[in-house]
Amino acid sequence: MNIGKLAKLSGLAASRIRFYEAEGLIQVERQANGYRRYPPQVLQTLQLIQGAQQSGFSLQELKALIPDDSPNEAKRAQIVLSLERKVGQIEEMQAQLAHSKSRLLAIIETVKAHPQGEPCSGGQEKVLASIEAHKKTPRI
Repeated sequence: MNIGKLAKLSGLAASRIRFYEAEGLIQVERQANGYRRYPPQVLQTLQLIQGAQQSGFSLQELKALIPDDSPNEAKRAQIVLSLERKVGQIEEMQAQLAHSKSRLLAIIETVKAHPQGEPCSGGQEKVLASIEAHKKTPRI
């Protein structure tokens, strides 16, 4: 199929498809007149790329994940390892976000508990003390 049809089916701009080609993520055949001709499986590869990018994979990581035509157990093991590593990174980010959320909620409660009419400087000290106390709280 030509790039226009592939762009329409994939929902990607032709420039994005050419970018993925330049990065070596998809393969294209060139016709005698220089036009690109994409095999049907490129659409599936583009969907894989989009899904992986939405899951946080970089283009460099994607290059290692894109399956080639030859069945290879080593490649399969590498793909599984990369996916498992990404899951671990996501779990680490979730833990960091949960910790940050907890800190912010503690600060909110400190601010809410500040009596109206009392100078803000006293409230600031309480907020700073709350932040310091939360820093010392061990992460789970």
